[in-house]
Amino acid sequence: MNILTYLIPISLLLGGAGLAFFIYTLRTNQYDDPEGDARRILSDEYDDKPKQD
Repeated sequence: MNILTYLIPISLLLGGAGLAFFIYTLRTNQYDDPEGDARRILSDEYDDKPKQD
């Protein structure tokens, strides 16, 4: 039971750090282009085949 005095604050600290990082990414517009990936995957501009020499 003594280990819980260490594990609970550590887990709360890590959860708070993850939440703070998520809020930081929201405020810096990291998720600003949701349509770009959908268009990029359907585009023929990029070829998946390696170039032949």
